[in-house]
Amino acid sequence: MSLGQSLQQRQLQRLSPQQIQLMKLLQIPSAQIEQRVKEELEENPALEMNADLLEGDMEKASEEMNDDLLQGLQEEEMEVPVDEFEMSNEELSEYAFDDDGDVADYKTKDDYYPELDNDKVIPIKAEMSLHELLMDQLSMLALEETEYKIAEQIIGSLDDDGYLRRALQSIADDLAFKQSLIVEEKEIETILNKIQTFDPAGIAARNLQECLLLQLKRKQSDGEAEAATDEALNGRSVLNETGGKGLDKRKLAITIIEKYFEEFTRKHYDKIQKSLHLDEKDMKEVMHQILALNPKPGAETGYANEAEMYIIPDFTVLINNNQLELTLNSRNAPPLIISDDYKLMLKEYERGQKQDKAQKEAVFFIKQKIDAAKWFIEMIQQRQQTLLMTMRAILLHQESFFMSGDTTQLRPMILKDIAEKINLDVSTVSRVANSKYVQTEFGTYLLKYFFSESLTTDSGEEVSTKEVKAILEEFIQQEDKHKPLSDDELTDQLQKRGYNIARRTVAKYRELLNIPVARLRKEL
Repeated sequence: MSLGQSLQQRQLQRLSPQQIQLMKLLQIPSAQIEQRVKEELEENPALEMNADLLEGDMEKASEEMNDDLLQGLQEEEMEVPVDEFEMSNEELSEYAFDDDGDVADYKTKDDYYPELDNDKVIPIKAEMSLHELLMDQLSMLALEETEYKIAEQIIGSLDDDGYLRRALQSIADDLAFKQSLIVEEKEIETILNKIQTFDPAGIAARNLQECLLLQLKRKQSDGEAEAATDEALNGRSVLNETGGKGLDKRKLAITIIEKYFEEFTRKHYDKIQKSLHLDEKDMKEVMHQILALNPKPGAETGYANEAEMYIIPDFTVLINNNQLELTLNSRNAPPLIISDDYKLMLKEYERGQKQDKAQKEAVFFIKQKIDAAKWFIEMIQQRQQTLLMTMRAILLHQESFFMSGDTTQLRPMILKDIAEKINLDVSTVSRVANSKYVQTEFGTYLLKYFFSESLTTDSGEEVSTKEVKAILEEFIQQEDKHKPLSDDELTDQLQKRGYNIARRTVAKYRELLNIPVARLRKEL
């Protein structure tokens, strides 16, 4: 085998640091752009906020910037220069960042986005976390130091829904490794039982069955206490919750969850009713006790998930004189300038007659900071332009929806459709749509809500799958809950409406809408 040398000519595309910076900035929503700008201001002394622009002036300047950028984009066929940051699919995978999240997984597939129909619901972050709420109650217990550490470990191990998913032995191992505390599972169980008495009811359960039982037993004990108090005050016995006849709904509900939990989860109510010898009315009353419980007690507080936050829309779309008006949130247009002090220092150093090593290093440092400031300002401006161009293209494509708010008016639209209209790469549109919100007169929506595939009707017309989902949801809302529609029946009804759709597709859309199968939708 002989070794030899050869010359090869290859053309490669590499992203500059500024291009990478732009892609990162495109992903940041309005709620976080201020923090990103603040970090850059702290790192680069040559970058400053324009103190002459007051808040009102900032908004006015932002509106003028919006008008300038939107000018010339009114036509459906928009003439936009080819994106200088466009790249091949191969290059995209090479530059997928750790914090890209969905974009890194997505890369270039048009069918990536799951269609979410609840994106307009705005989660609100509360002032106290679930952990803080439980720790506050823990402080009211008289515990020894070891018991307190065990309780802290248990509370810290709860998930966002308030469940303890970890085994007690794993908690014992954590205490041994992290705090050199050797405890038995029985000790942990004892402290866990105390935490399970905290509010909200059902907290620290290890599974759904235990969660429901904790809540029912809490209601049972509270009811007995109220009855005893009432009897003591009035000097007479109090009827149970049904009003007499000896039916204790709470006790029966506990029995169902303890002994018939599998039948309950499968909605085999007829089997439970027959086993407990209940008539239909009594069965309904007992089931009402269970169905009124909260299967996610941690989420009840609204504080559990730290990712929940106030949503600050990146865009606002209003209807004015039957015309759509688009504005970009002023937070996306911070009034950044290059420091006058740094400009002056650079001039003074350059005028100096003697350029020793220290002066050269100073000039290099100042130039480096000024260049970085220029690049960052340009990237912010490029981000503004890209956001507006992308949103304007979406607005033009989905104009009927933005004018009416009717989901059935949504047109089929994939990332490639928007990318081709504005001559940007699909990955760029993906980054814009991934975490940005638009406030309309009909609610606040995540941009990816507007992306959907197409479905062909019998007449040959292409409609959005959003439209089909809306009609599917309508059928299920109007069905007889005693005899809910099966997937086959739903398919037949959609086909009668002219939608050429298969049963498996109906099942897929039903699952995306978080709607259970017909058997689990059945009511007594």
